[in-house]
Amino acid sequence: MKLRLRLSPQTLQVLDAFLEAPKDWRYGYDISQNTGLKSGTLYPILMRLAEHDLLETSWENVEPGKPPRHLYRLTPNGLGFAREHVVRRSTARVARIVLGGVKN
Repeated sequence: MKLRLRLSPQTLQVLDAFLEAPKDWRYGYDISQNTGLKSGTLYPILMRLAEHDLLETSWENVEPGKPPRHLYRLTPNGLGFAREHVVRRSTARVARIVLGGVKN
């Protein structure tokens, strides 16, 4: 069964951010800082990726009196999906740039 997920440029940005350190847990705030995406864009993307089992999530209790923080990291399936789609998109973009200057 093929995974059906909307791959907006913002979703690809998020996947690309996870590929920088694919096994590390990441805070949403850090991903936001890395991608420049606002929380209203980022968190729905993270939730969608988690719903499709591309991300695993965890709560971290930092210290008493402070709210827990949500952590995210790629699942093994998410890592393969991210590598396939981010690389494919990058390759297509380079091809358009290179071939865009060629006239027949």
